[in-house]
Amino acid sequence: MTRSRRLAAVALSGAVALTCALPIVPAQAADAPVGTVRLSKEKRLEIVYMWAGASGVQYRPDAGSSTTWVDYPDVAPPAHAGPDDLATGTDVVITGRGSSTVTQKHRSTGATATVTIPSGQTYKATVGWSVLTQDTGGALHVLRAAADGTTTDIAVTGFPAGAQPAAYLTGGSVRRLAVVYTLDGTRSVGLLDLADGAFRTYVSGLGADSEVVFNDRWVVAGWKAVRVDAEPGTEPTAVTGLPGRPEAVVGDQVLAGNPDFLPVGTQPALNARSLVTGAATTVLSPSFGGIGPTLDGGALATAGPSSLDWNIHRITPAQDGGLATEKVAQIPAYATGVDGLALAGGELFLYGRTTGGGYPRFNSFQLDATGRPTGQQTPRSAALSEITCLTGDAACPQLEALGDGRVAYLWANAEGLESVISVGLDTTTSRNEPTGDSGGRIPGGTGRYVLHNGGSGTQKVVDFPNGTTAGETTLSRTRTAAAVWGQVMWTPGSTQGAVVGKHLKTGQTVTTVATGAPCTPTDIQAVNTWLYWSCGSTAGVYDRATNRKITVPSDSGPARLADGYLLRENRTTHELLLTDFHTGTAATRTLVKLPTADQNAGGSNGRWAVDRFGGHIAYLNGTYGEVSIVPSGVPASALAQMESQTDAVPGGPTKANPWQPVWQLNKPATWTLALSNSSGTVIRTLTGSTKGAAVRAAWDGYGDDGRRVTGTYTWKLTAEPRDNEGPALTATGTTTVN
Repeated sequence: MTRSRRLAAVALSGAVALTCALPIVPAQAADAPVGTVRLSKEKRLEIVYMWAGASGVQYRPDAGSSTTWVDYPDVAPPAHAGPDDLATGTDVVITGRGSSTVTQKHRSTGATATVTIPSGQTYKATVGWSVLTQDTGGALHVLRAAADGTTTDIAVTGFPAGAQPAAYLTGGSVRRLAVVYTLDGTRSVGLLDLADGAFRTYVSGLGADSEVVFNDRWVVAGWKAVRVDAEPGTEPTAVTGLPGRPEAVVGDQVLAGNPDFLPVGTQPALNARSLVTGAATTVLSPSFGGIGPTLDGGALATAGPSSLDWNIHRITPAQDGGLATEKVAQIPAYATGVDGLALAGGELFLYGRTTGGGYPRFNSFQLDATGRPTGQQTPRSAALSEITCLTGDAACPQLEALGDGRVAYLWANAEGLESVISVGLDTTTSRNEPTGDSGGRIPGGTGRYVLHNGGSGTQKVVDFPNGTTAGETTLSRTRTAAAVWGQVMWTPGSTQGAVVGKHLKTGQTVTTVATGAPCTPTDIQAVNTWLYWSCGSTAGVYDRATNRKITVPSDSGPARLADGYLLRENRTTHELLLTDFHTGTAATRTLVKLPTADQNAGGSNGRWAVDRFGGHIAYLNGTYGEVSIVPSGVPASALAQMESQTDAVPGGPTKANPWQPVWQLNKPATWTLALSNSSGTVIRTLTGSTKGAAVRAAWDGYGDDGRRVTGTYTWKLTAEPRDNEGPALTATGTTTVN
């Protein structure tokens, strides 16, 4: 009867004990999270097989002690027929071993047996139902439990007189066991037939480091192969041309892997060569680490493109003489600590030491319109130098997700001088703008603009425009409360409660708003038409669309404005509080009670983050490496354009240097960009989804028919909101192809 077993997605029992910088008490959610992600190390986990048989496998990490059992999916394990039926031993595990007994269990049926080791014999090895011992005179014995509870003792015959066993090896068989021995200075290997105790030598003249693999058809030792049923005296045949070391024999194929050296740019692979035809094949790539035989004549190998898709594959003989592979278990990657998080445009950025060398980098998880994670962890930067944090600086690292697929962070050199760095569009590019200041903060930023408050009292706006390789300082002024949203910077006005909006491209004042604040604000934040101000003990939100003045709670904890709501952390109770004001009346509820011990006291980069671009909230939930996402429950504003960069390419776009316009939106969208000629005919249509909340298109100057075009063309952008809230957005303009 075939038992259906699910494909195992197993969790290592030792993973939670690696390190734990986070508090023991987890976060207590008032609003249920819609998803949880875990930041994982990129190094693929190497494992050791403790047992590998017909029904499953037990393994442990190469550098750990905790073990995991996995059942193969959809297998028919051998029925229990008693220890005399050696074939059923492919499903037998050792449940205990003492000085005088070995206890065995048939995994699938639960049947047990006990082998008693006679006085004067010592344990050497076990395979299937059989136990190998050696007596005081050096003779080998095969022991098996009998039906009446006694132990059958079979004396080994044919083992050379005077030979000294050097190793006892199991392979792809429960009928045979390999014994490596030395005699008169020569190292040889033979197989012991466990049914009758007969021993036969197959290969001699082995080196001390020669590998030995075998099944019931073949022995391969020191890269020499000979059939098990060959006539005595048959010379082994050399096996050549396989990189790595022999790992197993499956059917008529010898498997090789785990090479000591690899050419640059080459992935480690599991390869095979037919011992009958000599044909070589690649079985799995990339593959390394846990490769070895199974008791039923197959093999297991770990393979996969990354630590997030790293699996145990079962390899069995195919009817055509080749090999069949089946994925039987996924090996979870080790978690690593989250040292910072930022959230914008449905992209959750996590900063932590994920690289193989232990260096930090940014990774991201994509979230759908409801906040649910939709894909795997994705690298978003190169391996980075450590972000320098001042002693006692609880708000370090300083991060800001910009809503256009990028994240900005603050980095200081050995002298403490800071630079604002932007990464995120790929894993190789970073853009840098030195501030010449130290002890600073990044209080905000969107798209191309990042605000920097220097410790010296100087405030700068750093610009990372499209198509450049570095940043530039576009504004330097005396530090005050300030916010940047799109291409407008908001700062206190000259009268009490006034806030002035200044266009960063033109330098012109856009508007002056009377917020009703009873002070010169000490904190200003801007999202869409919402302006948040704080005087310390009092705070409010001004809606520029309706001129409403809304009072919101204020305390000493960090607060962050989002689209229609305010998020605060109560530093006494550690509650994360959401104040919904989108209707004009403030209503506050508790989202989650955070762990009491801080990793970081800085809002929106340490313990929690809020998506200002029509999104939700993420927070460290108290489990090492994990971040949970909870919806805001507040409807987002209608889709709007915040800023655009649509300048034509000098000399005209080409395939090597396309026109790459950027439209910064206020929330994620899907988009269509249509390019029309002077007669109104659409000659090229591009489609896509925003990167964060930014449309990033690329046109090479060719039409949909593949022909190069020239002249001035009208572009029309149509963007549909991903959350289906509000109407579509359209924008038009022209660009030139020379």
